[in-house]
Amino acid sequence: MRKRLNLTLAGIVACFVVGCATQSKSNLAAKQRMHNVRTTAYTHSEGSECHNALDCRLCGQQVMSAASDWSRFPLGTRFRIADTNEEYIIDDYGTALLGTDTIDLYKPSRLDMRRWGVRHVDIDILQWGSEEQSLKVLAPRVKHSCVRQMVASLRQKKKAQQKKELVASLDPKKAQQKKKT
Repeated sequence: MRKRLNLTLAGIVACFVVGCATQSKSNLAAKQRMHNVRTTAYTHSEGSECHNALDCRLCGQQVMSAASDWSRFPLGTRFRIADTNEEYIIDDYGTALLGTDTIDLYKPSRLDMRRWGVRHVDIDILQWGSEEQSLKVLAPRVKHSCVRQMVASLRQKKKAQQKKELVASLDPKKAQQKKKT
């Protein structure tokens, strides 16, 4: 019972943090442009029943919902499509997105979804999401094979980053460079 309460509380906090609320531009990280990103579209009638992975309503307002493989674009990643200026936040995932760099954009209607189709676009990453938060949300769902794959990939990335940091800290040339600055 206590574990369920903690998970519910974590979900509510996550919804609050990465939900449809707008965020001041000063809190956003410097833009990083990614070219030729494959995008598709989905709508609420495709099985998600108007809810994202955080069990919050899918958002089609100012900052819209999007889905991805969280090991590629982690939960909370905020981006803008360069051509349309539409702003999205990654708050969902899908099995068809596993192992791809595709982002699935939420559209409020089937007509909007069909109009979008499949497009390769340039996006500006406004703020990278959190791999740690992604792992927290995914951990209770590892009985599903697609979630296990994302969790394994996220953990592998985390280990590789830790190894890289350890090697960098042991490199005497880099240590001397740090002392000079």
